[in-house]
Amino acid sequence: MTGSNDVDTLAGPHEIFARMQQRWLANTVSTFGDDLAEDVVIETPFAAPGRPRRVEGRAACRAFTEAGRAALPARFEECRNVVVHETADPETIVVEYELAGTVTTTNRSAAASFIAVLRVRGGQVVLWREYQDVLAIAQALGQPPALPGTDEASQ
Repeated sequence: MTGSNDVDTLAGPHEIFARMQQRWLANTVSTFGDDLAEDVVIETPFAAPGRPRRVEGRAACRAFTEAGRAALPARFEECRNVVVHETADPETIVVEYELAGTVTTTNRSAAASFIAVLRVRGGQVVLWREYQDVLAIAQALGQPPALPGTDEASQ
């Protein structure tokens, strides 16, 4: 070997995001595979009513994401309009993307936009903060979310 160290070969945020896209399009239950750090945090600040806005720890995050994906009646077919923004922190990127596919219960095509902050340290995800178009997702599933202040929102 020529003196390179393991740090040089660890996946960074670009590589991790590319793996995530591959998993989405392969329609696997696992978004992150083995790429989660023990102390990972997943945040969804605009989560739909009844959904957590923050999940901490590898086991909890894996359970959260895998259960959510398994319950989503959708087949992803395209990750498009991907724009990656560099930040001053080399461990962190901001990504804009749109997931498109078919709702398997209705055979209807749909798409939703997302923005996410991805921080990778030591080849593992330590933060995934995702801003989802929850209205587009709900409409695609035929379930528009309850508006704040309505009876359905408080149930």
